[in-house]
Amino acid sequence: MKVQVKTLSASDAGELTLNPEIFDLDPRADILHRVVTWQLEKRRGTARAAKERSDVSRTGKKFGRQKGGGTARHGNRAAPQFIGGGKAHGPRVRDFNPSLNKKVRALGLKIALSAKARDGKLLVLDNLALDAAKTKSLKDSLAKLGVSSGLFIDGSAVDVNFALASRNLHKVDVLPAVGANVYDILNHDHLVLTRAAVESLEARFNG
Repeated sequence: MKVQVKTLSASDAGELTLNPEIFDLDPRADILHRVVTWQLEKRRGTARAAKERSDVSRTGKKFGRQKGGGTARHGNRAAPQFIGGGKAHGPRVRDFNPSLNKKVRALGLKIALSAKARDGKLLVLDNLALDAAKTKSLKDSLAKLGVSSGLFIDGSAVDVNFALASRNLHKVDVLPAVGANVYDILNHDHLVLTRAAVESLEARFNG
């Protein structure tokens, strides 16, 4: 599977052969759904519990007469209407820590990469190196490439100037190859990989 390699100035920089076992798999919506659901649940923090009526240390002694006091007939200071009482219907501990098989996660990433390649939304660039961190010049370069919403994935490290220049561009995000994930790939119209990113991803799956 061959693709044309471009530069940031939209000029040709040769061809690159992609591994069909990573970039040419059949679509599987069920696998993508499982991986995206797993990712979003992993983002959720553990809910903290509040002390309820049975958890606070307060007296249970009746603190007034049944009749004649002119007040309600309370019998427990742990009731939620009192200062220091327990929370009524407070939050309970909930731990959102689902598990997903590593093979399913890897398969989901391969299918996401294949989906972008199949739809013609996968671009391969020679590199992301910029001489200066200028947002306006980067925006012009992306317009030449036809990318308005794109996830850029570099090799082991992202070019600093590119990362700075892209910070203020809407729907333009950049990640190192180790951070490639299904949710971010599907959340952008285009997927832009560098040569180094392709090598890192292929080594990641072949290793």
